[in-house]
Amino acid sequence: MTQTAQLSLILASLTAGLLACDGQLSSNSDLSGPATPNPETARLIMSRPYKYKVPKDYDPKRPTPLVVMLHGLSASGELNELVLHLAPLADSRTFLYAYPDGTKDSIGQRFWNATDGCCDFFGSKVDDVGYLTAVIDDLSSRYNVDAKRVFLVGHSNGGYMAHRMACDRSAKIAGIVSLAGAQWIDSTKCRPTGKVSVLQVHGTADTNVAYNGTALTPGARATVAIWANRNGCLGSLTDTGSRIDIESGLQGAETKVEAYSGCAKEGSIELWTMEGGGHIPVFNAQWPGAIYDFLMAHPKP
Repeated sequence: MTQTAQLSLILASLTAGLLACDGQLSSNSDLSGPATPNPETARLIMSRPYKYKVPKDYDPKRPTPLVVMLHGLSASGELNELVLHLAPLADSRTFLYAYPDGTKDSIGQRFWNATDGCCDFFGSKVDDVGYLTAVIDDLSSRYNVDAKRVFLVGHSNGGYMAHRMACDRSAKIAGIVSLAGAQWIDSTKCRPTGKVSVLQVHGTADTNVAYNGTALTPGARATVAIWANRNGCLGSLTDTGSRIDIESGLQGAETKVEAYSGCAKEGSIELWTMEGGGHIPVFNAQWPGAIYDFLMAHPKP
């Protein structure tokens, strides 16, 4: 990637971050629950902090799913909660919810060192795979985490990082949701040792991470095709006939649901295409439960 291209993506992401701050607070005022997580505590792992929330009905005698949310470039865990709205669901559906932060680059932006497409633009080579693995292990050592139901949900740079973790830590991760993220440009770098269920959610009007991809990043369809190959799916990407409404800024049921056939249950691959959706959707109250239902339906065997 050229320096000009890198700076262009950085500027685009900064603009997106500002739009998120400006547009999301009022647009989702109908959603129940707090706008930001109410963490049980903060922890320090590998000299880096992370925050997490314990659901109100947590029972230490029962294995509890874990969802780790990964923010986009120049954002933070708390800021991205304003987009994804997972904190209230952690209580209503009873899962542990972690929202770590990436490190800051040389111009002060938080980022994840995810793939060759995004977003270690200044060559820090920070070990985010190691850090996120340590976060999962730390929570698992202190809470009754269901090892069959450890999930990642990432937006933009966080979506790229979710794909990276699924590639590098497939034995630990049951499933991911990537909103406007993508796979490696060099797909040979994705070498999972087991199957991971993947839900790719992407808007056709995304001008930051193009739905159809560019020379600098795979598109949404190319991304799920890579996973279908890795998971050994025998069929093709097929329209399920289902249309869902998850974006309050678009009319009607704007999201088309496609799925690969011939996949093992623990390696299911779906693509949700938001027709007319942009890089930072304005999600309605159906969104959190819809993606969580996908994840919970695909635990490790």
